[in-house]
Amino acid sequence: MQEAKKGLIIVHTGPGKGKTTAALGLAFRAVGSGLRVMMVQFIKGSWHYGELDAAKMLGDDRFQILPMGRGFVKVGVEKPDPEDIRKAEEAWNFAKARILGGDFDMVILDEINYAITYKMLNPVEVVETLRAKPEMVHVVLTGRNAHPDIVECADLVTEMREIKHPYQKGIIAQRGIEY
Repeated sequence: MQEAKKGLIIVHTGPGKGKTTAALGLAFRAVGSGLRVMMVQFIKGSWHYGELDAAKMLGDDRFQILPMGRGFVKVGVEKPDPEDIRKAEEAWNFAKARILGGDFDMVILDEINYAITYKMLNPVEVVETLRAKPEMVHVVLTGRNAHPDIVECADLVTEMREIKHPYQKGIIAQRGIEY
């Protein structure tokens, strides 16, 4: 079998912790290999996360993170706030242009699976873009409940499963671990 090189579609999903962290690990490895990385965060926006400072230390020419949401999105009985939908669509249009433009070797769509699950984005449009991406661009999608069409389209899917979590012992979120 001849080795093939191509940009991969990678999905980190599941109810366990570590989806964004795994994507950041890929970004760190990619930057270390000379690749340019863009992370678009679909939900995060209002808090300050440690990864924002780390990305700046690596240099904006190599690694950029853009929080484009408002923070937590209310779901359940209520539909998402129209402003959250607008922000998700804005983030998607921005990310789509970066994927198709080919200026980045890796584009991470952090928490996009939530935006799709909450019906803030159309999975069909996301899959169409993934199929149309330049051959050598890697795209990483994170968030729980990855849509079946996203899973089908992907080259690599990893499901994070919680076995034990410090919250179960009453331990609050730790700086440098959760944010």
